Amino acid sequence: MRVALDTNVLAYAEGANGAAMRDRALKLIQRLPPGTIVLPVQTLGELFTVLVRKARRRPNRARAAVLSWRDAYAVIETSDAAIVSATDLACDHGLSIWDSVVLAAAAEAGCRLLLSEDLQEGFTWRGVTVTNPFAPTPNPLLAALLEG
Repeated sequence: MRVALDTNVLAYAEGANGAAMRDRALKLIQRLPPGTIVLPVQTLGELFTVLVRKARRRPNRARAAVLSWRDAYAVIETSDAAIVSATDLACDHGLSIWDSVVLAAAAEAGCRLLLSEDLQEGFTWRGVTVTNPFAPTPNPLLAALLEG
């Protein structure tokens, strides 16, 4: 099963929301089976912005973090078809275009889960279910994957 990570999971793992969330995010990522994690390229761009603007990192340090994530996990490119699908998602479901791009790219890559705090829990589109990995009760698919 492929699992896409949204920007907030990466930002938390980078410590952008404090040490406690960093530890939770890193523990989550470490528990996912090898080879299951993919990163939509959109999340890497957003991560850079979050690290520079919110976490107040210097751009060189934010770039190093982005490159580290890119080197560690498979990256999903954003195709023109994903952009068109993202506009459909934004129009039909009221999602932001950028959240829609992440979800459309995850669907195109055959992901089963998108781990995100930003989107509606349980929203499923083209086989991808959005779930908050930090919720008190994990989504059954995520729970099964983590128990592995």
